[in-house]
Amino acid sequence: MRVLVLDIENSYLVGGIWNLYPNAVSLDQLLDSGKMLCWSAKWLNEKEIMWCKHSSPEFLEWLKALLDEADAVLTYNGRRHDLPFINRELLKVDITPPSPYKHIDLFETVKKQFKFPSNKLQHILTELGLGSKVEHEGFPLWIKCLQEDPKAWKVMKKYNIADVRLLEKAYNKILPWISNHPNRSLFAEDTVCPTCGSKHLISDGYATTKTGKYLKFQCKDCGHYSRTRHTEISAATRKKVLVSA
Repeated sequence: MRVLVLDIENSYLVGGIWNLYPNAVSLDQLLDSGKMLCWSAKWLNEKEIMWCKHSSPEFLEWLKALLDEADAVLTYNGRRHDLPFINRELLKVDITPPSPYKHIDLFETVKKQFKFPSNKLQHILTELGLGSKVEHEGFPLWIKCLQEDPKAWKVMKKYNIADVRLLEKAYNKILPWISNHPNRSLFAEDTVCPTCGSKHLISDGYATTKTGKYLKFQCKDCGHYSRTRHTEISAATRKKVLVSA
């Protein structure tokens, strides 16, 4: 299964406001709706990291080709941000939708499975001892990139690429906790862990439901639990259970 680790950086909205107090900005005050500045991506467990800036002629075409090739895309909060933003950019230049792919949003797993003080990627990385995002000057960096400052773009590239590396590290750490991970066994000829694809499975008793009993396995590599697809209960016994239920 080909998994594309992906992160984008985009520019800010620009609006005309009358004061600095909290206020809602109406559409007629919106002066600029922002754009995708750059993206970085790599194939899971491969060394090469790709990066592209918005001014490149192949900016969207290259990204679209990668999405077409991917069986799954790994992001952090990509369901609400990265992927819809990419789709918007493709639509605006009349590029057709990418080939269908599965989406692994690590943010959703962190939010669902754990109780960290913050779900921001930097905090998760610190808590898990996985490293730190690239430090930069903050909002002025985006301003300078829009002004095509070469030094600012050098930092932005480093920042974007580092986020992809760190996201992959976080994924490998959190992997056995991802309950809705795309099934890797569908891409393998042998029996493998559906989460990480390892063949190192050990029997761990049974998993039961109201009407079924299944062989349960644990992966020795990632620790994820899985079960067989077919119940160990005979059809006759299963029918009796269904009737009594």
